[in-house]
Amino acid sequence: MISSNDFRTGVTIELDGNVWRVIEFLHVKPGKGSAFVRTKLKNAQTGSVIERTFRAGETVPQANLEKRTKQFTYRDVDQFVFMDMETYEESRLNEEQIGDRVKYLKEGMDVNVVTWGEQVIEVELPNSVVLEVTDTDPGVKGDTATGGTKPATVETGAQVMVPLFISIGEKIKIDTREDSYLGREK
Repeated sequence: MISSNDFRTGVTIELDGNVWRVIEFLHVKPGKGSAFVRTKLKNAQTGSVIERTFRAGETVPQANLEKRTKQFTYRDVDQFVFMDMETYEESRLNEEQIGDRVKYLKEGMDVNVVTWGEQVIEVELPNSVVLEVTDTDPGVKGDTATGGTKPATVETGAQVMVPLFISIGEKIKIDTREDSYLGREK
């Protein structure tokens, strides 16, 4: 159990049979009446956001999430196979469980799989990945780093906006949180 007074951004709680993550909180002490905590909660399974008010000191169950590092080994039709690097057990997830982060999954990549009981809540990728550009318009002499951008497709199939001087075959670093180009890799 966790008290509403202990709410912080990122804390996970169980409410109505779901896992909710606190994304905003505000302790309010009105001049008249008792104090309360106004929160904005995000459903960890569906991504929906609600606002909820709790009495100060009210206790709610804290969600016990387990985070394990697993390695993406291969894709089997519509299933993604991950291996736990401690127990060497395989687990299979579908594209729906992984979400839009599937576009950056590369074989051999280590990810954090967050579970609540037996249910997968999310798959956390590294903050940045290095991928090879497989398709983009050719660069033209005179294109500079301060120029515009163009779309490029990387080896996993994801599309990223890159500077005009990037060409096919180059390895680039991509921010997986912002879907943005960070720089060239050697």
